[in-house]
Amino acid sequence: MSRGGRPRHGSTFAGIALTSLGAVGFASKGIFAKALYADGWSALDLLTIRAVLALPVIAAWAAWAVGARALLRAPPRALLGAAAAGIACYYVGALFDFEALQLIDASIERVLLFSYPSMVVVFHALLYREPPTGRVLGALALTYTGILMVVTGLDATILRGNLAGAGLVLACALTSALYYLAGDRWTRVIGSLAYTFYALAAATGCLLLHRALSSAAITVRWQPRDLALVAGIVVCATVVPMLAMAEGVRRLGAPRASLVSTIGPPTTILLGAWLFGERLHAAQWLGVALIAAGILTLEGVNRPAGRVAEGA
Repeated sequence: MSRGGRPRHGSTFAGIALTSLGAVGFASKGIFAKALYADGWSALDLLTIRAVLALPVIAAWAAWAVGARALLRAPPRALLGAAAAGIACYYVGALFDFEALQLIDASIERVLLFSYPSMVVVFHALLYREPPTGRVLGALALTYTGILMVVTGLDATILRGNLAGAGLVLACALTSALYYLAGDRWTRVIGSLAYTFYALAAATGCLLLHRALSSAAITVRWQPRDLALVAGIVVCATVVPMLAMAEGVRRLGAPRASLVSTIGPPTTILLGAWLFGERLHAAQWLGVALIAAGILTLEGVNRPAGRVAEGA
């Protein structure tokens, strides 16, 4: 950083590169999941293995960056707050999201999940009793009109095909909004790395318990292709994006990083079209544009919605 508080040119370029890497990595999650589902994996098995493999890396990262002692000295209230938020987002919300990926295209899932900043704005207004400005109301109108267009494509057949999956993704987006509202409070106490670690640890514990109590047969195959796909969803779509996005936000600041992260949904759309033949209708493309416009407008408002991160 320069003395004036602005990032140096090199730092800005690195921040853009890291944020782009994080957004593209997160965008690939649905692609890896779809491929594993085609091989017979279940959403619960995939989520559990992803969390179990990702948690040690996040723990090591947090211990290195913050210090193991500092990590373990988190105030109990902050620890419980992070754990509760993690269970809501990385356990309940992730289950909704990964189940939805069995019902709808990965491209539609990513676009709908990107609506969570608008939910943060709504909750923030309700929580702090601050009436939204005209600009915020306009951004919300753009976002939710876009969601309607993406889900329906102005076609009853498309609506019937997407309704259940879209509902699950929007429920996941809701848990993501709650996660970032909680994060706005508790990261000030324990920092973002400790918050992420405790959130993910609590969710991983819930997933392991859920898997142990589930009567469903384990569908993990562990053939060469599946090993590569699991490595991809853990490394390329979870751990690397988390690390890259956090560093990108540090270098750019949340508002600028938010703008860069809007490359995520188009990336998923392109990957879905290339690998799975997914196609959006013209009305759905218009919906994508409206959601992007709404989110970009919201990022210009100095509110918690400007925080860059990914849930599920």
